[in-house]
Amino acid sequence: MKKGTQAQGTVQKVDFPNKGIVLTDEGEKVIVKNTIPGQKVEFMVNKVRHGKAEGRLLSVVEKSPLEETSACPHFGICGGCVYQSLPYEKQLELKENQVKKLIEDAVKDQCEYEFMPIVASPREYEYRNKMEFTFGDEYLDGPLTLGMHKRGSFYDIVPVTDCQIMDEDFRTILKVTTKYFGEKNIKFYHRMRHEGYLRHLLVRKATKTGEILVDLITSTQEIGVDTQELLKGYKDVLLAAEYKGTLKGILHTNNDSLADVVKDEGTEILFGDNFFYEELLGLKFKISPFSFFQTNSLGAEVLYETAREFVKESIDDNLNQLNDKTIFDLYSGTGTIAQMMAPVAKKVVGVEIIEEAVEAAKQNAKLNGLDNCEFLAGDVLKVIDTIEEKPDYIILDPPRDGIHPKAITKIMNYGVKNMVYISCKPTSLARDLEILLAHGYKLKKVRCVDMFPATANVETVVGLQRVN
Repeated sequence: MKKGTQAQGTVQKVDFPNKGIVLTDEGEKVIVKNTIPGQKVEFMVNKVRHGKAEGRLLSVVEKSPLEETSACPHFGICGGCVYQSLPYEKQLELKENQVKKLIEDAVKDQCEYEFMPIVASPREYEYRNKMEFTFGDEYLDGPLTLGMHKRGSFYDIVPVTDCQIMDEDFRTILKVTTKYFGEKNIKFYHRMRHEGYLRHLLVRKATKTGEILVDLITSTQEIGVDTQELLKGYKDVLLAAEYKGTLKGILHTNNDSLADVVKDEGTEILFGDNFFYEELLGLKFKISPFSFFQTNSLGAEVLYETAREFVKESIDDNLNQLNDKTIFDLYSGTGTIAQMMAPVAKKVVGVEIIEEAVEAAKQNAKLNGLDNCEFLAGDVLKVIDTIEEKPDYIILDPPRDGIHPKAITKIMNYGVKNMVYISCKPTSLARDLEILLAHGYKLKKVRCVDMFPATANVETVVGLQRVN
């Protein structure tokens, strides 16, 4: 098909990540994102590469027989969710099959392994503990709004006041914030002209403790009013609102970066503290506005419990114990996994490139009374050359892009008998698995954990064992 062609077709299947394979009435196949198996869709071809066509979804002509009416009025307009019209069991089945195909293609019958049933998120709705909202307008020159980007749009903002995957307190804060600054006639930061004041709103809430942190991100541009008085008024309206949780802190962050991202260029506390506490599997974690933490707290417990079970089973298989062993937690983030393993290991060494996350990991380990954890800041590729200890066990939890090829070689050179790999992007996992399997490891177990209901994302845990 030629670029610019407009056509219709039926979605045959959806590959990860959210790539609908559409069969046109003329028998041609086109990749169209944001689709669901069984839908009849209309699309515009916007890319043709190496004989493969990709299209932009224009409309859903006929719903899939699998679909139900979505509980969210923003579904299909907001760019956040893609599977919310599917019953949850169908979402799980779709994600599990996507990952299973990727794993099968990577393994190519090199070894036998167990693909375990996917584990559901403990909550299907209101599971997110963090949201980043953007100020803007719903249409050109429209009134101020605050929410998520409209699907396929760089400018338009959808006021997601009835979003189903975020906590009720987030919706309250969203409404209060929009009303206050709208009444004050404060302008949003225009992303092309680089003019305006209001940029983003970051809201975090601990699922276990109920503590809430609100951070207003603005430019430092003059806006014709006393900004300190404006911020004081904002603090007062937030404090006057009613919440299910507890408002722990209200912050104001400056950001004059030209990029449309949340960036900390100086933060002041308007009320309370600049952190809150969350609990996972009996451990306590101190979380700041910009520190990394899984966005689904209850799902994170399931994920880490799955990883811990994989470790335990591999140790039992080899009839030895971890209490005299050294564990490397590579790409350790804020040290959640390291701290879970610390009570049963001689020592745990975590390596993470983000310095703020490493400092948070050190504080959290101290908070939990763990003195056998060491956290090192830097790129795994370079840092592991400086560590004197040799690991007896390795746990990998890399970012979405997976492991750098040179780093994976160094990791394999340790020759540890067992490893657990936790992946937030199964395509990266499949690529890394091909390397690991080609260099003496075999796949033992795979299990998906759904941390992100209604979206196309899924976590995967795999257990690996060295065979030569």
